[in-house]
Amino acid sequence: MVEGKKSFLLGIHQVVDLFLVAIAYWLAFWLRKPAGDIGISYSFILLLAVICCHVTLRLYRVYDPFGGQTFKQIVYKIFKAVPTATAGIIFLMYILHVDNVSRLLIGYFAILLMLLLIAVKAVFFYVYRYNRLRDYVTRTVLIIGSRQRSIDLVKEIKKKSEAGYRIRGCLETVDQQQNVGNVVYGDVTIIGTMERFSAILLQETIDEVIFALPLKEVDEVEKYILFAENMGVNVRIMPDFQIYKIQYHPATARLSLDQFLGLPTISLSSTPAHDTALFVKSIIDYVGGALGMVLLSPLFALIALGIKSSSGGPVLFSQLRCGLNGRKFVLYKFRTMVRDADDFKGELAVTNEMDGPVFKIKNDPRITRFGRFLRKTSLDELPQLLNVVMGEMSLVGPRPALPEEVEQYDLWQRRRLSMKPGMTCIWQVSGRNTISFDRWMKMDLQYIDNWSLLLDFKILLLTIKEIMVGGGR
Repeated sequence: MVEGKKSFLLGIHQVVDLFLVAIAYWLAFWLRKPAGDIGISYSFILLLAVICCHVTLRLYRVYDPFGGQTFKQIVYKIFKAVPTATAGIIFLMYILHVDNVSRLLIGYFAILLMLLLIAVKAVFFYVYRYNRLRDYVTRTVLIIGSRQRSIDLVKEIKKKSEAGYRIRGCLETVDQQQNVGNVVYGDVTIIGTMERFSAILLQETIDEVIFALPLKEVDEVEKYILFAENMGVNVRIMPDFQIYKIQYHPATARLSLDQFLGLPTISLSSTPAHDTALFVKSIIDYVGGALGMVLLSPLFALIALGIKSSSGGPVLFSQLRCGLNGRKFVLYKFRTMVRDADDFKGELAVTNEMDGPVFKIKNDPRITRFGRFLRKTSLDELPQLLNVVMGEMSLVGPRPALPEEVEQYDLWQRRRLSMKPGMTCIWQVSGRNTISFDRWMKMDLQYIDNWSLLLDFKILLLTIKEIMVGGGR
């Protein structure tokens, strides 16, 4: 799955660059409008430009993963690739006797292409780096085992650091307590035995667990695999091809043979398998979030003015929430309550109308008059478009929970964290606060298990309808 996704991203990267070649050529043509009949020569030169640029960009390794290079190195490669491509175009024009094309146009094209490539690569590079620093394009792995198979795995992950995997550490079998603290390879150590397995998954952000030892060496190994499955944490097994011996049959996870950085593994995944569709979902999130912020900016200003004039104080309310696999991030909303509303939450706890760890009451006295309108129309949620653009949330997905709520989840409810949280989901368009907490959690898992782009589209349409009828609270 990882290799397939990387190939798909590489294809997208190359297609974007070919579009930039066409745009640069069109701009150069517009700047240096040829006199008289242009014939087919200029269209033919565009074809040569596309071919030469594609070859030289690949030749100079412009498409190497961003994680393995600096932006300065990327710019240096572009400075070498574009002049080489330009020289190639001129050479082909010479040998093909194409002599009625302006050389100045070719010069404009080279300069414009260089500027466009650098500008677009800068956007991609710094968005990637920003998200990577916030762990949204990295995956944290916990390795079970510490011997040769684990050492080989750690070496492979370290060697391919651009793949974005981070190693939390290794766990030993219970009977190898004396090895805790030992170095496995490099800076990776044995951080405990399998007795700590559940606590680490519950308390830390772990995206994948990799069993790098024969399964027969772990007592009740199916118990640990089931625990990870219930939480929605991916499990990989470096096979000795004896998984049949543990008699384990996943309830929700898919079992498949998979490549992990070139190493064969057996994978158990409880999240949607459609890598290409999930990538499209990410593109929709970034584009939709950015467009939404731009198009709705006048509405943002009016709401800010309404909050200031009705209750004073800050316009935005920020709160720590749990994101993908428990990652913490700051969620933004338009403020709908009086200042210091959280200070009064304890006094109102007895009036809570929701079961489970969630706190909601119908006529919350802390909500301002204008805030009640914002909640009714769900307009208070709009600043979360910024969270979407920052890669912390999606347009559609399970609502992000408070850390103290997550601590009270049953194990099966933790699996809702296995997908990036969203601004809206099935719960938002199915009755919201009239639904029990248990049913809410099941709806989120239903969304994860049946996810598709079409389902997201339906939920977005139903959310718009819900906003129009004022179904918020």
